[in-house]
Amino acid sequence: MSETTLNFIIKTHQKDSVYKGNRIFILNKGMTSGKPQKEPFANSFVIQFLNDEDAETVYWLAYSLWKSKFWHQSLCGSVIPFLLIYDFKKGFSTKADEITHEHELHKKQVQALRLLEQKEEEFHQNINLINEMRRVILSRYCSK
Repeated sequence: MSETTLNFIIKTHQKDSVYKGNRIFILNKGMTSGKPQKEPFANSFVIQFLNDEDAETVYWLAYSLWKSKFWHQSLCGSVIPFLLIYDFKKGFSTKADEITHEHELHKKQVQALRLLEQKEEEFHQNINLINEMRRVILSRYCSK
């Protein structure tokens, strides 16, 4: 069993803040709270890292938690749900500790997730091509 230590800092993102080094942003408002992204959201937390490897590991952990709707149990608010930073830090740190104990398994799962993302992107490109071809055919057909 391989073990690693992740080093990161979680803060509330402030508009117009400039961050040095590796970081990802986590949406904290709405039903897609927990969604990770490389660029800042208006309502987001920022997770900062010391190195690329930690950034990559934590990104895929955040992605997995978001896709599995892990954060839905922690959402507050009656009109527009939101995620409190305290709840996010607590839940995220717990999950990060869990994956550090099974780092090799995590790396294999990330590899599988990357492949699925690639296949999904190819699928969307094919759908776009099909729709474009349909549009061209219908345009030619209707213009006669």
